[in-house]
Formats: sequence, structure tokens, C-alpha cells
Amino acid sequence: MLQQDRARKTLGSGRRILNFLLTFVLAYVVALFLIRVFESHFIFFPNVPDRLAGDWNPRGLGAEDVWISSMDGTRLHAWWIPGKNARYTFLAFHGNAANIANRADVYRFLANTPANVLAVEYRGYGKSEGKPSESGIYRDADGAYRYLIEKKGIPPEQIISFGQSLGTAFATHLAAKEKVAGLVLEAPFPSASVVARKAFWFLPGISLLVYGQFDTGSAIQNVTAPVMVVHCTQDPVIPFEMGEAVFQSARSPKVFVKIEGYCHEEASLISPAHYSRALADFLQSLKR
Repeated sequence: MLQQDRARKTLGSGRRILNFLLTFVLAYVVALFLIRVFESHFIFFPNVPDRLAGDWNPRGLGAEDVWISSMDGTRLHAWWIPGKNARYTFLAFHGNAANIANRADVYRFLANTPANVLAVEYRGYGKSEGKPSESGIYRDADGAYRYLIEKKGIPPEQIISFGQSLGTAFATHLAAKEKVAGLVLEAPFPSASVVARKAFWFLPGISLLVYGQFDTGSAIQNVTAPVMVVHCTQDPVIPFEMGEAVFQSARSPKVFVKIEGYCHEEASLISPAHYSRALADFLQSLKR
């Protein structure tokens, strides 16, 4: 009788453990499913801190409001910033969150190279129409490139594809398929899968949901133009080693610029002299 009681207790405990495991697995699968369904909300942050926050008339920048048609017809807002005696034109793709108005200092830095700057606002961001998506913003990048060539008369060999953080994926994708003079990436990451494994290490399988997305590590291998990678040593968003990984995947000629300090998209603000010299040397090398 005692043995039967023990057997029933053991069986009951086993069932409870099995039920717990099944419940846990089911809940985890549901969580992954919900993450997949609402994926865009975890990737794009056009309303942080506010969609139209920032100074839309920055003093001394000389930004002109222009409207660009994406390759699928989505209407995009952008700033055209003409530079005096400009030899190159930066096609600038900003990082996640906020808009171009929050990055006026970055565009001022680029314009002082001296160069022209076309600061593109992604679909669903700032004053642009549409809803953000990876494939959609690739079309936005293509539309901006066409705008420079067809509307502004800028030759491809004078266009520098420039990206920061999330924007490095779009800048690289463009440079991998179109002719450009050079590619400049600030705080790049190899892929969404790599970032997901780093950020959500406690969720096994999370990287599979974003496998193949924002795959800069693969795309940059198809870039034949010279590449410059800039990364802060203490980047709180994209770890420094991710920038090194992207650099290793790039073809030569290439240059890596290490910015000592704590920053993400602020390299030109915390170390303007160092960054400016490195960028000037990079552009000078393109002439040769």
C-alpha cells in the first residue's frame, strides 16, 4: 500500500512537471509569435521622443525642404543642404528614433567637409508618408539616389552613401547595388540576428525570427567602393565589436576610425577634430 502511494505521488509529480513544461513551451511560442506579429514596433521608433520633435529650421545650416518619390511612389521629405565648393554629396541615412530635425549638427559636420548633404527621412518618420519597413526603406534609399542623379545632376562617382546605426543597413544596401564614390558607416552592426542574440540572450530562438534581416555583413561584401567605418569604443547601443565585425567583412580599400569615448551617433560631436581629419583623408583618397 505504501509503495502504491509513493508511485501515485511520483506519477502526480511527473505530470505536474510535464504540464509546467508544456505550459512554458506554449507560452514561449506564443511570445515569439507576438514578437513576430508586432515586429515593426520593436525595430522602428519614429515616435520616440516625438515624430515631429526637433528644430525644423536650424540656424546656419541652409537646409532646403525637398520632396522625393520612393521607388513605390511613397512621398518622402528630405533636406537638401548645398555646400560651397562641394566636390562630394553625402546621401545620409540617420539612425533609429526621431527624425532628421534631431540630427542637424551631424549634417552641419558633413556639410563642412565641404560637401552637399541630402538628409533622407524614412517613410513613416518625420514628415514623410507611409509606414516603416525594411523593404520599404530600401526603396526609399533607391528613390533618394535617383533624385540626386536625375533631379540634382550629381554623378554617381560623387555620391557618398552615409549611414548611422540603423541607417548603415540602408546605406550599405544602396552601395552594394549602385555605383557610389564611397561608403561611410557610423556604428554599424552585422545583422538584426546578431543584435537580437546580444540584446535578447534570454530568449533562445529569437534570432531566427529576424534571420536575414538588415544583413549588412553580407551586403558589404558586394560593395566595391572604398569603405570607412566609424565606431565609438563605448557605444551603449551597438557594441564596438559589431563595428569591427562589419569592417572585417568589407573589401579593401577600407579604413576603421576608432572614437574613444561614450557615444552612439554622436562621434562627430564628441570628437569632431579626429573624425574630421579621418573623413578628409578618406575623401582625399577617393580623388586618387
